[in-house]
Amino acid sequence: MEADLTGFNIDAPRWDQRTFLGRVKHFLNITDPRTVFVSEQELDWAKMMVEKSRMGVVPPGTQVEQLLYAKKLYDSAFHPDTGEKMNVIGRMSFQLPGGMIITGFMLQFYRTMPAVIFWQWVNQSFNALVNYTNRNAASPISVRQMTLSYFTATTTAVATAVGMNMLTKKAPPLVGRWVPFAAVAAANCVNIPMMRQQELIQGICVKDRNENEIGHSRRAAAIGITQVVISRITMSAPGMILLPVIMERLEKLHFMQKVKVLHAPLQVMLCGYFLIFMVPVACGLFPQKCELPVSYLEPELQDTIKAKYGELEPYVYFNKGL
Repeated sequence: MEADLTGFNIDAPRWDQRTFLGRVKHFLNITDPRTVFVSEQELDWAKMMVEKSRMGVVPPGTQVEQLLYAKKLYDSAFHPDTGEKMNVIGRMSFQLPGGMIITGFMLQFYRTMPAVIFWQWVNQSFNALVNYTNRNAASPISVRQMTLSYFTATTTAVATAVGMNMLTKKAPPLVGRWVPFAAVAAANCVNIPMMRQQELIQGICVKDRNENEIGHSRRAAAIGITQVVISRITMSAPGMILLPVIMERLEKLHFMQKVKVLHAPLQVMLCGYFLIFMVPVACGLFPQKCELPVSYLEPELQDTIKAKYGELEPYVYFNKGL
């Protein structure tokens, strides 16, 4: 017996995106790290199924569960603005495997200057790729701007880590363990706005409730980018703040002192446990499709909207990125 797909809208959220819990469930679904290992053929199948469902011509015998699974793969691997397949390392579903390894080693190798510089460089290279991949693709960025953004963010992270390492040499050991988080937080405040500077310069595309493009707003871009910065810092905060406390106590135990070679793998594993929960929680702090009152937009854009819609369109909508 075939499933009744009459009225089925594959783009309708499965969970209420107006609530924090609904957004967490949504991102728990699409940031599932298992999707990283899905084959290219299966991803192409998922895109085909989503596109056919949108046209209302799904193959006979298709079940709702198959369409929901296809949408999960599609959302995890394809950009919401362009529909293009994203590079694997830049996907949010890669945050768990990629983030746990990099963060674990940053927290473990924080004592020597070469190690600090190397792992901060690796982390910011990873972040730059993630930020570029998950930008609002309606605002293109040049190779020159990307290069400048990359070097600025990397320099900020390294300078913060090196400077704070020197300042905390005589501080309690735990304070030194928190230096990587301070560097990551500072770099996020630079890396994300720099990688998405074109949105701040030219504005981000805003639409009406029916997905019709209205114009571009720099104020909307500033809000979206600020929310992404907060989310990224929140994503790393629990692991990078609590894990040093845990490791500081564990390393004092007699049996832990005998197995120092296992300290780094242990930190990597514990970082993974934190990120399993923090990736969807941080992504769900704010809606990906933001709603903004028309009254907050630039005066000239407000005039354009009022001339076209009158008072019937009190809000505009835009994709803030992740």
